Amino acid sequence: MDNRQAFLQEKIKTLASAIFFNQSDAVLKLPASIVRILHIDEYGYIWFYVQKPAQQLTEFEKEFPVKLDFFRKGLDYSLQVMGNGYIVNDPEELLIVTTNINEVKQFDPGKMILIKVKMARADYFDNISGSKSSWLQNAINLVQSWIFPHAPAYGPTTYYTNISEVS
Repeated sequence: MDNRQAFLQEKIKTLASAIFFNQSDAVLKLPASIVRILHIDEYGYIWFYVQKPAQQLTEFEKEFPVKLDFFRKGLDYSLQVMGNGYIVNDPEELLIVTTNINEVKQFDPGKMILIKVKMARADYFDNISGSKSSWLQNAINLVQSWIFPHAPAYGPTTYYTNISEVS
């Protein structure tokens, strides 16, 4: 595991929960929901549960694009992870996962679906401090935004996790 993956794992474990968005164009897709991260493995997969929908799982895509928005009040950073999500419903894979990962042992397949997301990209945002600026600083910032409307502003540090070190 490299430094950037270890950094992302630490930040995700600290944040611990996210908003899950299924970004597929499919007609039937898993709804957006708040999820609690159960496990992050050494291969870059993020594991969590979502509420089982009323429809049969066979009607849903098995692989789909995902966005996870991580934020916690009081922390000076937030994180947005994009990647591919997979519904884990193969009985053999479920048995292996639920016996090897302690956090997943309480899995109830009647009520929940186990999802794993392979991180492809992570945008790390340093939150802007809440300190108040003087009226003079606010006026200067406003004039600068009129003169330089496309100047770089607040933005993320982007990590691409699926790029190998060997090319």
